[in-house]
Parts: sequence; C-alpha cells; structure tokens
Amino acid sequence: MREAVLVSAMALTTMALRFLPFLIFGKKTPAYISYLGRVLPQAIIGLLVIYCLKDVSFLSHPFGIPELAAGASVVALQAWKRNPVISILAGTVIYMILIRVIV
Repeated sequence: MREAVLVSAMALTTMALRFLPFLIFGKKTPAYISYLGRVLPQAIIGLLVIYCLKDVSFLSHPFGIPELAAGASVVALQAWKRNPVISILAGTVIYMILIRVIV
C-alpha cells in the first residue's frame, strides 16, 4: 500500500511538472524560455564532458587514451549517423573495452 502511494505521488509530481509550463505560459512561449531551450542542451553536454574528464591524468598511463578515443568516437558517430543513442552506446562500449585492454 505504501509503495502505491509513493508511486502515485511521484507520478502526480512528474505530471504537474510537465503540465505546469503550459498552464503558466499558455500558447505563447516567452522568448527567454525559447532561448534556454536552444542553448541549455549544448551547455549541459559541455558541462558533462568537463566533469567526466576532470580527473583524467594525461601525463601518466594510460594518458587519457580510453577517454579521448571514446569521446572522439561519440563525436564522429554523432556527426555521421545523427543518432545520440547509437553514439553514446558505442562510446560507452569502446571506453569499457579500452579500460580493460589498456589498463
């Protein structure tokens, strides 16, 4: 019973957060919200890349090779296929293989 209440509360909260912008702004989206919708995805990805590479030591073994190879494969696959799921999955697989082989 407790789990059902928790799941219901989470579902209602998620739905409220999804519907709230439509209730607040109606049909007309303000220009600053549209601007944030255009620039935030790239900014978030940039921050994630920096966060992931912050502890990589490029001066000692394995010299960041797994991270750089996986990152380059993600960029190349995204430029080629334009499919984030394929790009991220392939980059993850390449990284996992490289850290097992190189280290």
